[in-house]
Order: sequence, then structure tokens, then C-alpha cells
Amino acid sequence: MTTQAPGDPAEALLLRDPRTGRVRGRSPNGRAPQVAATVVAARRASAAWRARTPRERADRLQGLADALDGHAGAYIARERAGTGKPEAEIAHEVAEAADLFRFYAGAARAGTAPAAGGLLPGHESWVRWEPYGTVAVIVPWNYPLMMAAWRCAPALAAGNSVVVKPAQTTPDSAVLLAEHAQEALGEGVLQCLPGDRETGRLLVDSAVDMIAFTGSARAGAQVAARAGTRHTSLELGGNSPVVVLPDAPENTWADLAAACTYNAGQSCAAPARVITLAGHYHDAVDALGEAMAARRAGREFGPLNNADQAARYDRIVAASGAGRTETAPPATAPGEENGYWRGATVLADLPEDSPALAEEVFGPLLTVQQAKDEEHAVQLAGSVEQALAASVWTADLDRGLALARRLDAGEVWLNCHLAQTAELPHGGRGASGQGTDLSILALRDYRRPKTITARLRWPSTP
Repeated sequence: MTTQAPGDPAEALLLRDPRTGRVRGRSPNGRAPQVAATVVAARRASAAWRARTPRERADRLQGLADALDGHAGAYIARERAGTGKPEAEIAHEVAEAADLFRFYAGAARAGTAPAAGGLLPGHESWVRWEPYGTVAVIVPWNYPLMMAAWRCAPALAAGNSVVVKPAQTTPDSAVLLAEHAQEALGEGVLQCLPGDRETGRLLVDSAVDMIAFTGSARAGAQVAARAGTRHTSLELGGNSPVVVLPDAPENTWADLAAACTYNAGQSCAAPARVITLAGHYHDAVDALGEAMAARRAGREFGPLNNADQAARYDRIVAASGAGRTETAPPATAPGEENGYWRGATVLADLPEDSPALAEEVFGPLLTVQQAKDEEHAVQLAGSVEQALAASVWTADLDRGLALARRLDAGEVWLNCHLAQTAELPHGGRGASGQGTDLSILALRDYRRPKTITARLRWPSTP
């Protein structure tokens, strides 16, 4: 791997294949000189990029989307090397990343400034939406390319230059994206800065004008503290409640198992905590266990991403206090015995203070809780600090919509989960952060309003 500003080869980071645990390559580890040089180049490119008309920026973003489509095979290979996901999952995500650049190419040309004029006698007013300048984009390892697109596409469309810092374990696709961006967008407009957590801290402390961060709540709090008065957009994970009523559709358990195990459950908005009503709890545990048993690691989904995440997952499961645990064994191939595979798991009969309920597990695991009634179900759903996503499952749409309105989450699904598109906003509340990903509303996060008021005539003189 190479970048525009490689670090000291002696400090290169080892990259491991999560399917086998074996070393697969090395990556530069950016330090102060590399961070400074990259940010200087981004700031140098910023003025020319923001001066382009929305149409010009849109044309270039379309060109970057074309590069993603035209080199889809290379992106798929790089994503697979870093994540171990099944090829079908990655192919879908590469296509979604290209679509996001196209979506924001069009959104950049849509006039979204509030109407102004005639607000003060003898004056005319209007609002300009201006980019911040240079945006530091720090993304996690669960969706290396797609999370970069979620952040970079609206930031670029709004007129900012971008420095993207990928996760330590998955720099591959971001490096390729920056190479294609240099040709499609121009030199310095979108750059990649591989490295570890210290690289991210150095980038946050550098002369960037805004920080967009996706990651853990703890790391997000550190980013916010270091950012000071600079604008931040933070997506800090979730612990999604799933309220399943007795009349839920027949496909509920299979759909939840598929959503939970997609990307091995390493999705911030993945279903996590199933809440069912008294009298149906044991049937729900049995049905969910059967559905999860049909989802096999190594066949339907990939491994956890890295050794640290695997150890964290094991710690939470071991400390869960579950009275009932059901795990489907992985269906791994020869040579993958030392990979970070974890089977689809259901935990039931849990104590109220179980870490599997309070923490974002981030793996192919669902917990099951029993609620006395719907009011209690709403209380259990809101009993954790995170408030990113949730879902409700019932054949009674009126009842389901009423429950959806009561759940505290930035995104709520009814009889589905993880159904997302570029046109719909996604964002958290509470410990899940602040800011908006996706939709035209995300442009607001990457630019700021300036009001201009002009007096139309001078006062008459005697």
C-alpha cells in the first residue's frame, strides 16, 4: 500500500486477514510530518474546490462514482482482504458507495437555502451556504468504503476538501478511493491518511476546520473535547431495541436473524435487544434460536474484524449472566481456524444489569427480554444510553406506528430492519452522537449559513 504522504517504513502497521488471523501486508503509520503535509495540501486545494460551481463539483463527483463502478473488482478485493466479508455483501456496498457520490452530486445542485427578501424595510437579504474549509473524516473498520462515502460525499458536495483517516485494520479501499479522487476531483481535494489511533488524534489536533467521526462513544467524546469550538459530526454507535408484539409477521425471526448477522453484526444500527411481551417470551426465544441457527459464520456472514474486537465480544458474552445461550457453530474452511469467527448467538434469561444489554456488543448476537406490557416494553427499549435505531414488529400497523413514535431513536423501522437509502436521513441521539448522515439534510452538517443584508436606498437628505 502507498499513500501521498507515507510514514516511516520502520513504523509500518501490520495488517491481518480476519478470516485466518495471519499477516496479509503492511500499511503506513502517519505521524506529525505526514499529517501536517497532508493537511497543508488539503487546505491548498480547498479554495479552488469551493470556488467551483455546484455543477462543476457535481460533474467531478460523478466521475469519481464512475471510477468506483469501473474498478468495482479492485474495491471488492480490497474490502474483502480487510474485512473478510462474503463477496456478495461487499459488491452491494461498493455499488452503494458509488450511488452516494452520485446522489450528492445531484444534491449539490439543489437550492436548499431558506427564502429571504423583504424582511426589513428598504433592505434585501439572502443566505449563502458556505463550506467549512477542510474536513477531517475518521471512519471505522466495519464498513471501510461505505462509511467513507457516507462522510466524504456530502462534505465534498458542500465544497470542502477532505482528509480521510481509515481504521488501522482496513485502510485498503480508502487508499484506492484517494487515488481515483486525485484524477477525478483534482490534486489534494480528497486524500487518505492511513495510521493508528495516534494518527487520528494528530489529525483532529491539526489545522482542519471540521471533524466528522464515526466510532465508539468513548472515542467520540475524546474527539469532541479535542475539537474545541470547531464543528463536529459524531455517529457513535447504537444498541438497537427490537419490540416484537405477539401478532408479528411470520417472517419476523428470519428477518431479524439476517439483519443481526449481516456483516457479522458489526453495524451500529443492527438489531441487538429483542423485547417481547409476557406470555410469548419462551416461544420467542425458541423461534429466534431456530432462525439464528440457520445463519452460519463462514457461509452467510464473515468474521469479526480483529483480535481486539473478538476479545471484547468474548468478554461481554462470558460476563452476560445469561441463563440460556444458543450458538450456531461457524462453518469455516480449512486454514481459517485461527480467524476471528463467532457463531450466531442468542442470549436469554439475562439479569437486568447484564453487559450484553447495556453495551453495544457489535457481533452476531441477539438478547431477548420479557416485558410485562407495551408500556414496559417502551421503558426497556429506552433503558440504555444509546439511541440510534429501533424496530417494531406487528401486523397491526396503527399499533406499530404508535409504538414507533414513542421510541427514542433517530431511525425506527416497522416490520423491517436496516432498510436504508441515500434519500433518508440517519443519525443518533444521546450517547449515539449528533449530526446527520445520508439524505440532503447531511449537506447541512458540512456547511454553514452566512446572512447578507443590503440596504437598497440611502435615506433622503433635507
